[in-house]
Amino acid sequence: MTAPEPQQSVTEETPLLEASIQGADNGEDSPRVRVTRFRGTAIVGAMGVLLFILTTNMSMMATAQSDIAADLDAFSETTWFNSAFLIAMSSITPLSGRLAQIFTPRVYILFSCTLLSVGLFVTATAPTLAIFLLGRVLTGCGAGGQMVIAIILALDLTSRNRRGLFIGMISAGMTVGVSSGAVLAGLLTPAYGWRSMFWLQAPAALLVGPVLFSAIPKRAEDENVDARALLGKLVKVDYAGALTLTLSVFLLLASLSASEIQTAPIIFSFIFLGIFLLIERSTTEPIIPIEVLSMRSVLLTCLSGVACMMARWSVLFYSPVYALVVRDWSPASAGLILVPTNAGFGLGGLLVGWVHIRGEGGYYLSALTSYLLFALSNLLLAILSTPTSSPLLYITATFFSGFSIGAIMNYALSHVLHLTSPEIHYVVSALIGMSRGFAGSFGAAIGGGFFQRTLKEGLETGFAEHDITGPGKEELVRKLLGSPALAKSLEGVERAVAVRSYEGAVKMLLLGSCMLTLLAAVAQAGTGWRGDRHKAGKRSRDEGLEGGAGEEE
Repeated sequence: MTAPEPQQSVTEETPLLEASIQGADNGEDSPRVRVTRFRGTAIVGAMGVLLFILTTNMSMMATAQSDIAADLDAFSETTWFNSAFLIAMSSITPLSGRLAQIFTPRVYILFSCTLLSVGLFVTATAPTLAIFLLGRVLTGCGAGGQMVIAIILALDLTSRNRRGLFIGMISAGMTVGVSSGAVLAGLLTPAYGWRSMFWLQAPAALLVGPVLFSAIPKRAEDENVDARALLGKLVKVDYAGALTLTLSVFLLLASLSASEIQTAPIIFSFIFLGIFLLIERSTTEPIIPIEVLSMRSVLLTCLSGVACMMARWSVLFYSPVYALVVRDWSPASAGLILVPTNAGFGLGGLLVGWVHIRGEGGYYLSALTSYLLFALSNLLLAILSTPTSSPLLYITATFFSGFSIGAIMNYALSHVLHLTSPEIHYVVSALIGMSRGFAGSFGAAIGGGFFQRTLKEGLETGFAEHDITGPGKEELVRKLLGSPALAKSLEGVERAVAVRSYEGAVKMLLLGSCMLTLLAAVAQAGTGWRGDRHKAGKRSRDEGLEGGAGEEE
């Protein structure tokens, strides 16, 4: 995916929608692509449904995993319920951006919605764990790139002054899905079984595709599509880069999400990462443009985004687990604990986009302040994760956690767009979207692995202190690792040990998230006040002054 050059004829490297960057250059506050109100409403509505389906798949496992694990006898593999989906989604995102350029967004979104629907159907009918995970992978492949396309549509179809608002609306739409996923799973699973969730989503995904295909504007060059030229573009796609990147991510996460970390997969992961970087530097059509990613502002924004979103996923995945086991809430009530934090996430993105973010100004201090507030909220959640803490205070802390990360998402994206040239904003947006997608994978796998290792140690230590030994203990530990709901059926010492172990694991995970957020703040601080865009302008002015002095002499 290479950066489009301004004022050139339309080629396969042109932005995802037919657009000119001249409006950004000449100061006009107008959208790059104009659409009618009807088309705009259709795009917003259909994209909202699509993002809702995508995000509910991220969070519903928090309250449904116990039933799925019991039905498929997969207590030791529960971390892969979400990891399979998220790894596939984030790994396919770079390739999907390139395919969207070749086939245009309207064609790609139709294909991705169809694949998403197929994956949901496979998941709903899965008789075994292997088929279930296959369905999750297909669903993730269908979901890959949709977040990036949503951001690109916001950049193309809105004016600069309203850009922050619409990006905030994307965050709000996603947060509604994340908060609803756990609640819907908690309501539907006990009454209709866990498969009902996927049966409801599959036909909806299938219907959304044609709506978006019809609503997204058609480019003029799409009228005469030459099959030979299309095939030539497909041949140039960097499949080797996509494969090595996917293998690198898969091996790393497979090791870090396991109950015991294996060093060999990590070594091979870095080997494949090195091969991927070599491929990207040598190919003419890279999936990830190394030149853009190597810019300090872009690289550090991506790294800080990965770190803080990993911390965010810790709250999303394990707040319901805390409520279910430690507070002894029902599955539906445990899912409701995500509502305030996701309401805060949506409100944070919307409010700063509506009130504060205007045009293309820098938001350095605002972003750093949001990072520090997010770290503080995670620390507060770790302190409050006890059986006797005030529920109102805990819910308030989850709200401010969501509000601060929502503000971070909008401020960080707006700031990096301010630091970089408009010519590469499409590529930068894709990289930011990809990094946040990877954060979900890393948060689910690495955070889940850390949580399970801490929980396992707590359970084994607690049972040993009470002289609970034998094969029965080992089986109980295995089931408790994959089924938080099982703790509710225990009694006496076994229940006390289970609750204490879950409490300790949640606390340690949230403390780790606090430290991770502080590291993310350091990375964000490294982006600086001014980026390559301003340095280039300064160099041009200096060169002009030097040239003028020479002429005078």
